[in-house]
Formats: sequence, structure tokens, C-alpha cells
Amino acid sequence: MVRNFKYRLYPTPKQRTLLNQTLTTCRYLYNSALNHRITEYKDNKHSVTYKEQANYLSGNKNDYQVNVHSQVLQSTLKRLDTSFTNFFRRIKEKKGKAGFPRFKGDNRYHSFCYPQSGFKLSNDGDRITLSKIGVVKLIYHRPVVGKIKTCTVIRDVDQWYVILCCESPDTPFVQSDKPAVGIDLGITTLASLSNGVEYTNPRHLKKAEQKLHQAQRILSKRVKGSENRYKQRVVVAKQHRRIRNQRDDFLHKLSRELVTTYGTIVFEDLKVKNMLKNHKLAKHISDCSWNKLVQYTTYKAESAGVTVVLVNPKNTSQMCSNCGQIVKKTLADRVHSCSCGVVLDRDYNASVNILKRGTVGTTGSYACGDNTSTLALLEQVISVKQETQPSLVVG
Repeated sequence: MVRNFKYRLYPTPKQRTLLNQTLTTCRYLYNSALNHRITEYKDNKHSVTYKEQANYLSGNKNDYQVNVHSQVLQSTLKRLDTSFTNFFRRIKEKKGKAGFPRFKGDNRYHSFCYPQSGFKLSNDGDRITLSKIGVVKLIYHRPVVGKIKTCTVIRDVDQWYVILCCESPDTPFVQSDKPAVGIDLGITTLASLSNGVEYTNPRHLKKAEQKLHQAQRILSKRVKGSENRYKQRVVVAKQHRRIRNQRDDFLHKLSRELVTTYGTIVFEDLKVKNMLKNHKLAKHISDCSWNKLVQYTTYKAESAGVTVVLVNPKNTSQMCSNCGQIVKKTLADRVHSCSCGVVLDRDYNASVNILKRGTVGTTGSYACGDNTSTLALLEQVISVKQETQPSLVVG
């Protein structure tokens, strides 16, 4: 099992300068290697490989590159090679634009990696030694589990972080005996559960929109290339970071509560990228971060004995959870009313359908004619709906 552990760094002013210089050197190397590949292919029809560039670099370092750990430079060349590998893969798949590797500006290159050596975590965990940079203070808020394989240093506006990728032995999977739950993801109600629990969407972006707009308006009036524009760009970036951190914190807490409470969690397999083409809802859909919630829940479930199932979302909101009949609704219709007599909240009805698709039958598909099991499930869910309340405090 491979796990990542992220810690906040607190470098001294001198160390901060060295970190920025390392980032700049790696970025220049990346751009230079990319230009070499392009030029060599145009002039000689020769595709330069990673091995060729790495061998050339070992004996031709400039005055800046000698101040950077050798494996960090090799990792930069490997990063470019991976970009080309992905580019050619996308060409073969023929799915949209392939996206040729591009040159990196200062605002597009924020990390460098020690792939094997050049770093060491102190015994008490409050310091990490980075080659060519020094002993940097970090907040060791949780212990590392497993053997550290790689160390990645990241700059986030004016903050620095380190990510330690660790490898630990796989633990046997023991299925949890806790109840199963289906979850319908939405905008007004972020998550509607099949047991009646609802989690309201905190709408972090909407709450911070006024301050963000003010900062962006000021930025638009600054002269390009000026010092004042750079300072204002940092203000805008910090505002975006604050929103992102609030969203991630909420999703981490919600995913942890789901994994702690339930043994099987069933989500819709949503194609969010296609949904974002609706420009009236794109901003609100992005603010919800449904994919991130599923991702957080999935990786937490691996070590908790919890199963996460993704099911086909087709007609989960239109289908009656009692009889299986399709009842057409628009997005404005928030109540499901069927001719069989069932009247339910739209999202709650969908969550019951999602639960059945993920748990009924060996394939997890919906059994339209199985009214007995459907009614039994519905009665069981309704009986606990009024008793169950969400324990996560949402804003």
C-alpha cells in the first residue's frame, strides 16, 4: 500500500531563497530540455529520450544546476519524459485534444522531487533535512507509516509543504459489518443519504465571492509587469487558497464520517466533466467537488474495511424507488410523486435507487420487478429516517 503524508514547512528566509532558486533552476531545465526535444526533432527527425538527456546533464551542469541535488534534476527530466509519454498516449486514444507539452512559466511550476535520496526526517519528526537546502522545520502532526520512498516539496503561493510518499505492507481487507448507504450528490443538498440524513452544501465559493471579486477588480486595474500587480496577484491567490482549504476540510470531515458510520457506500458514477458544459450550473458544480468527495471516501475506505461502489446514474432521479416506474421530472421538480402512491423528496428517492443498484443482485443492477424486496427496503429506510440526524456540523 502506498500512502502520502503532507506536512507544512517553515523555512528560514535563507532556506526560502534556496527553495525558490531550486524551483527556478528546475523550471529552466525543464524548458531547456523541452526546447532541445523540439529542435532535435525538427532538424534531424530524432526523438530525444530521457536517458540521452540525463547522460548529457551529468557532465554539463551550469553554475546554477551544481547547487541542486542531482536526483532532483533527473526527476525534472523524468517529469518532461512523462509529459511526452502521456501526450503520445492521448494521440493513440484520440479523445479530444492531445495537448503537446508546453513551456512552464513561473506560475506553472510549483514543485520539485527527491525520488530516492537527498532527504532525511529527524528522529523527533520536527525537522527534515533537504540536500543543498538545509534542515527545515516542519509541523509533524501525524506519524509516518511505512518506508519513505520519495519526497516532494511544493510551493503554494507563499507557503511551503512537503509530501512524503511511503510504502507499507498491505493489510488484509476485513469487510465491515456496518449498514450500507446510498448517496445522491446534489447542489442545494450536497449529499442526501438513503437513511434520510442530509448534508447541506456549505457553498464556500459563494460566501467568499464578494471579497474575491473585489480583489480581482483591483488586480485588473494594475499595470502588467508592475510590482503592485504581483502583490495583488498574491492577494487573489491567497483568497482562492482559503476557499480551497475550507472545501477540502469539509470534504475530509464528511468522508471520514461516512467511512466511520457505514460499511458499504454507494455513489453515482457521475461524469462531472460533461456536466460542467452546462454554463448555468458549472460554477456551483465545481464548488461542490463531487469527485473529490468520492476520492476522499474511497481512499479512506481502503484501510477501514469499507466498500465503495459506483453505479450507473441513469434515471436514478426519474425512477420510482417503490415500483420502478419512470416519472419524468425537471430540475425544478423537487418532489417525487408516483402513480403507485409513493410521494418522496426527489433526492431521497434517488438515494434509495442508488443504494439498490449497488447492493441488490450480484451485478448491483436494479431489479425492476422485485417489488417485495423494494417495499421491504423502503419500509426499513423510512422507519429510521426520522430518528437519524447528521452529526457533522455544516456551515
